[in-house]
Amino acid sequence: PRVTAVESELLSLHMSVSVSTLLPTRTARKRSEVVSQSAFAFLFSEMIQYSQTRVNTADELIAKLEDAGVGVGRRALELACWRERSSKRETRVRGILQFITQALWKSLFGAHADSLQKVQDSDDEFMIVEKEPLVNAFISSAPVNCAAFVAGVVRGVLEAAQFPAEVSAHDNEEGATVLLIKFAPEVLEREKRQA
Repeated sequence: PRVTAVESELLSLHMSVSVSTLLPTRTARKRSEVVSQSAFAFLFSEMIQYSQTRVNTADELIAKLEDAGVGVGRRALELACWRERSSKRETRVRGILQFITQALWKSLFGAHADSLQKVQDSDDEFMIVEKEPLVNAFISSAPVNCAAFVAGVVRGVLEAAQFPAEVSAHDNEEGATVLLIKFAPEVLEREKRQA
């Protein structure tokens, strides 16, 4: 059967309506579009409980939380770059770390990270210190530091920005959470070439 011009026009109109309803019309957010802490806490605690039922050791739980965070980090980098409207791609270690602790952290957690520090004895290690991470605020029964999820987010951002690194979450003696970032050797080589 042949498609008439009217049917063709209706089909194209239907297709354009379908596609436009599937795609978000804007990605900028208003103040009223912030996710409530109680909703976040509920969803995050459900993710922890779900992950706990599928692992046997604490190390497996940490790995599962980090893996979940990596996917979020990859997407968060793209969204944060779009919201910042910056066409400049970070090519230096300090630049990407400052972007993470300022723009990205504010986008994800509503405020800048507490501090960014360089490990004194090593050129390839940095620390992001967060005194009261939001992910640990409402979790009391997890056998691990739930900031492993945030470590995964940071790792995902760094990998997506072409800064491969290992990121791990630790508690320090003051009760703060430290995200330890150890960059791959190729990142340091690239940094030396750019200097």
